Amino acid sequence: MQNQKLEDNVLVANYINGNEKSLEVLIRRHKQRIYSLIYSKVLDRETTEDIFQDTFIKIITTLKAGRYNEEGRFISWAMRIAHNLTMDHFRKASRKPLFKNTDDFDIFSVISDTSLNAEKQTIKEQIHCDVRKVMEALPNEQKEVLNMRIYRDMSFKEIAENTGSSINTSLGRMRYALINMRKIINENNLILTN
Repeated sequence: MQNQKLEDNVLVANYINGNEKSLEVLIRRHKQRIYSLIYSKVLDRETTEDIFQDTFIKIITTLKAGRYNEEGRFISWAMRIAHNLTMDHFRKASRKPLFKNTDDFDIFSVISDTSLNAEKQTIKEQIHCDVRKVMEALPNEQKEVLNMRIYRDMSFKEIAENTGSSINTSLGRMRYALINMRKIINENNLILTN
C-alpha cells in the first residue's frame, strides 16, 4: 500500500485533508509504542485500551480542529498526549469516590452514591435525566456508540465489532456525538453540574 511508505508528517497532512486511511496507517505504525507506554504505567489491559483509544480521540479532535503544529515528530506528540491522559487517569482515580458495583451502576454519573444528601441526589437525578434527553436528540449511529461506550463500558474495538464498522468510524461517531451534545446543551442553556 502506498500510504505505508509515507512519512508521519505526510500522513498527518493527508488525514487533515480528508484521507481517513492515513490515520489508520499512523495508528498501526505507532500502536505498540503508545500502548506499551500506557501499559507500563497502569499495568491493566482494559484501562490501557481505554486510555489508548482516548489518546486517538484527542489526536483526531486536535487534527480536525487544525490545532496540530509541526513542532517535533508526530510520535513524540502522540506519546505526550498518551502520557498526559494516563496521568489524568491517576488524578481522577485518586479523587473518585468508591461505588458499589451493581447492575444499575451508571458510569456517566455518581447518582448511585448513597452518601449524597437528598437535595444533591435530586440534582444528580435531574442531570442524569437531562443527559438522557440530550442523547435522545442525537442521530441513531452516534447515540448507539455513546450508549455502548458510556453505559455499557465497551472498548472502541468492541463497538466497531458490534456495529460492523471500523474503529475509526466508531471514534468519529463518538467525537461527533460529544460535539452535538455540547451544541444541544449550549442551545438549550442546560446546566449539567451540581
